[in-house]
Parts: sequence; C-alpha cells; structure tokens
Amino acid sequence: MNQDQLQGNWLQFKGKVKEQWGKLTDDDLDVCAGRRDQLLGLIQQRHGLQKDEAERQVMDWQKRNPSFFFEKS
Repeated sequence: MNQDQLQGNWLQFKGKVKEQWGKLTDDDLDVCAGRRDQLLGLIQQRHGLQKDEAERQVMDWQKRNPSFFFEKS
C-alpha cells in the first residue's frame, strides 16, 4: 500500500481503531498518524493498560484487520 492509499484509508482506519479503543480521540489518532509505537502509548495511557496488554490488543486487532497497517517508527 502506498502513501496515497494510506491517506485515502485514513478515515476508515481511524474509525476502526476508535471502535476498538473508544477512549482515543480523533486528535489522539492524528498525533500518532498510524505510528504503532505512539498508538501503543496512547492506548496504555487512555485505557490504563500495561505495555504487554496494549501490545497484545494491537496484535489481535491487526490480525482481525489485515488491510490496515502501521508505519514503522
């Protein structure tokens, strides 16, 4: 997937992430901009999770949503 496709899917991506982690805001997701490490930090902070639990949840989410990917940080 190239950058244009990623930008075109950004709203759909944000919606799917917010379905899973409802305490994340649009602003949170705009700040992390698809970067996995930043998303993990926000999930930990907003949902009060330990790092390993946030990591597990993101890995499970990625398995269920293979058409979405995270940028390497």
